[in-house]
Amino acid sequence: MNAPVVLNASKLARFYAVPRGAFKAPATVKALAEASFTLEAGKTLAVVGESGCGKSTLARLVTMIEEPSEGHLMIGDTDVVNADREALRKLRSEVQIVFQNPYGSLNPRQKIIDALAEPLIINRKEMSAADRKAAVLDMLKRVGLRPEHANRYPHMFSGGQRQRIAIARALMLKPKILVLDEPVSALDVSVQAQVLNLLVELQESLGLSYLFISHGLSVVRHMADEILVMYLGRVVERAPREKLFEQPLHPYTQALLSATPMADPERQRERIRLKGELPSPFNPPTGCAFHPRCPRAFDKCKVERPELRWHGETEVACWAVERDEALVATQAG
Repeated sequence: MNAPVVLNASKLARFYAVPRGAFKAPATVKALAEASFTLEAGKTLAVVGESGCGKSTLARLVTMIEEPSEGHLMIGDTDVVNADREALRKLRSEVQIVFQNPYGSLNPRQKIIDALAEPLIINRKEMSAADRKAAVLDMLKRVGLRPEHANRYPHMFSGGQRQRIAIARALMLKPKILVLDEPVSALDVSVQAQVLNLLVELQESLGLSYLFISHGLSVVRHMADEILVMYLGRVVERAPREKLFEQPLHPYTQALLSATPMADPERQRERIRLKGELPSPFNPPTGCAFHPRCPRAFDKCKVERPELRWHGETEVACWAVERDEALVATQAG
């Protein structure tokens, strides 16, 4: 039986107008185009891809920092696009975000007890000061910190401890969805593992749903239930975690996985080195945006953009995959 859906995005898009000079019309940049996905209660959906692929734009839309240019976004039973101000205010308590830089997300002049109490002061006006303090100390304990840490300032903590504090602050309003925007990329490898284990524990104990954004697949391998792979603002592949790691279909996903270290040396993949750089969103390639770097591209890829189509458990946008499937069907017939 499937868990309830807490987040449902349908053809979500975000465009930006960029000035080009006094006598030219602004250029339109499609930072995110036609992203569709769902997130189930208690599950983790990972979003991976290079810098500039639209991951952080997606995070800003889900957290309602920005409005979508097109498409629909449902959080629970509420349509974010058409919601009024009061409905959005309530929704923002249910969706919180943890940023990449833990020091930059905390006020250096504010004690930790005040930083964690602030969301309660704004959104839970009925709580007494004693109840707020008790809630703060309880949350510090949940994230592995001690009560005496409450009266210290952010600069007095290590990077891993500061990220624990940022996680605690995001959880103060008891959200249903936590958006994790590169939450461990600024930490040492050993500390990354500790923070990831903490996130797993919190998800299990609090029933949280995670939208986990990352540059690399290695970070999300042991956390994600489903993975979205993005390239230049579009989803190019979506699959359950095990399926994507064992049988990636899109050439871009294959290249990302080839750069991911594996614990078993005998199972190391042959490294796929992509030519060129990520194209500019100001002037994206025609057809499939990945074709200038794709080792499997052919003429159709240059002129016609592929749509996402199901191939078993995997949804992928790739003409090479379509061609391979058609060839197999012809040989079987």
